[in-house]
Amino acid sequence: MSCGEPHETDCSEVLDHLYEFLDREMPDSDCTKFEVHFEECSPCLEKYGLEQAVKKLVKRCCGSDDVPTDLRAKVMGRIDLIRAGQAVPEHDVTASHDVTPATQEQ
Repeated sequence: MSCGEPHETDCSEVLDHLYEFLDREMPDSDCTKFEVHFEECSPCLEKYGLEQAVKKLVKRCCGSDDVPTDLRAKVMGRIDLIRAGQAVPEHDVTASHDVTPATQEQ
């Protein structure tokens, strides 16, 4: 996706890091670059608006669900491992929460 015009920040970089921007999980200087890009590039701005709307909808519909504390800790632990560049175990983090596939519930 691109408007065909050259930009200081490439469209692919913006789209690859769109959720980091939406979640404000990037440095302020990068946020500023993205905001400038959105002012110049209507296709990226449209994609941003769509993803922002989806994020708000999910929050409204699912934002009140409580996550078990131990599951949250396991997920955060895996995120920390990934950020540190360490190997992540292959097993599913939800395995200890009795999550079974629909085929086994019969």
